[in-house]
Amino acid sequence: MSPGDTKRTACVTGGNGYIASALVKMLLEKGYAVKTTVRNPDDMEKNSHLEDQQALGSLEVFRADLDEEGSFDEAIAGCDYAFLVAAPVNIHAKNPEKELIEPAVRGTLNVLRSCVKAGTVKRVVLTSSVAAVTSRPLQGDGHVLDEDSWSDVEHLAATNSPYRGYPVSKVLLEKAATRFAEEHGISLVTLCPVVTVGAAPAPSARTSVPNCLSLLSGDEAAFAVLDGIERATGCVPLVHVEDLCRAELFAAEEDAPPAAAGRYICCPASGLRSRE
Repeated sequence: MSPGDTKRTACVTGGNGYIASALVKMLLEKGYAVKTTVRNPDDMEKNSHLEDQQALGSLEVFRADLDEEGSFDEAIAGCDYAFLVAAPVNIHAKNPEKELIEPAVRGTLNVLRSCVKAGTVKRVVLTSSVAAVTSRPLQGDGHVLDEDSWSDVEHLAATNSPYRGYPVSKVLLEKAATRFAEEHGISLVTLCPVVTVGAAPAPSARTSVPNCLSLLSGDEAAFAVLDGIERATGCVPLVHVEDLCRAELFAAEEDAPPAAAGRYICCPASGLRSRE
């Protein structure tokens, strides 16, 4: 940002989450004014890192809940960019439709409605997952998955896998967000990161980090997720959380033709190929 430029403002949903906490930190370091949301701002066990990050720049913390329509209005009001990172992640949900899939779609649309109300948001960056790409029958050796690939919701339903809710939720929230953005003239970019690792300000992580650490911890449930990824894709692709955050920021800011648009896999190198 050049001297004299007006400070840009970004909203990051779910600021006490693993990826979101790293993104908040990077935005502050880049000179952004940041507004972030958590379900309970008074829970210092989950939010103490946000208090620490206020030393880096302008950071406001707002209460918002994905299940409450309109609860993101205040946080997104006046923002130039909105980063939709918060999402249900209960991979082991007993009732994935009610506990994971429906809340994920509903919550995503709730935040997008707040973006429309704000009237200032230049671009929305949605963080999905490569789980929305890879959960499908592969077609022989050398089959390449790219941004045109989608996880097969009907195949997942037929397998009745206990982990089916997560990829299905990502597919359906992506498609719902895309339809909503087209109907309301929102500039939407979606990132689909692979297994994300690396240090972040949040005091805990619920998915990729404990899954990777299961190789040392012996946590069989966490390891089963890694095993499932390897069986589905033939590898366990990794991306560093800082690289993902840089991609998020690039996707928000890139307006030079051709402007960032659509869907991008965030993966350094593997059998998953992202368009350049």
